[in-house]
Amino acid sequence: MAKKPFKEEFKTFKNVFDVFTEKNLFKLVSQGFFDRLVSPLSIGKESNVFIAQKGDEFRVVKIYRLSTCDFNRMFDYLKFDPRYAGLKNKRRKVVFAWAHREYRNLLKARDAGVRVPTPFAVLFNILVMEFVGSDVPAPRVIKAVPVEPRAFALDVIVQMKKLFKAGLVHADLSGFNILNYDDKPVFIDFSQATPLNNPRAGEFLDRDIKNVCSLFKKWGLNFSQEFVKKRVVGK
Repeated sequence: MAKKPFKEEFKTFKNVFDVFTEKNLFKLVSQGFFDRLVSPLSIGKESNVFIAQKGDEFRVVKIYRLSTCDFNRMFDYLKFDPRYAGLKNKRRKVVFAWAHREYRNLLKARDAGVRVPTPFAVLFNILVMEFVGSDVPAPRVIKAVPVEPRAFALDVIVQMKKLFKAGLVHADLSGFNILNYDDKPVFIDFSQATPLNNPRAGEFLDRDIKNVCSLFKKWGLNFSQEFVKKRVVGK
């Protein structure tokens, strides 16, 4: 009886879930990670993100698509990550590793004091995380310019430095992957984050720095890439 309302809720999203994913969503519910899905947060080719309810609080459930995702692109990132050496280029294995990687990266970033959503669970292609926001989700900074742009930008650099000291590079940092929550940056989307012993880590770091400098410039801040890199990698 207890599962019937949740099954009814799933009918709203029936075009999103395959049978395998639906089964594992039920498993995460039974394990107490969330009670029900509330509404879609974003629907994309690679993943579908939902707001979920857990008691009186919200959580986020991110589901990587098993059929329409670009798993070859995922594999191109994973094959250079020493943590996933030996991974075979097979769709499901790649997608599962991609979700696991995001969970693992979020844990490491969180432990290092980087402002990121707390990850609660990962099961195959499903990731359950902390909801960032109050009554509504915190917006991406590309759509919500900070009240104090300079302070926000300097905080972004501090978060990048903490991440670097933890041995990680985000590898996809931009205004689309930084939330503005109470005028403070929160980094999201960590599936592409990679350790420093990845041969491409330096390339990814330089790209992140270029992206955030472009973002800062839109706010009227002229931080050079050299300045930002020195702050990020310096002692």
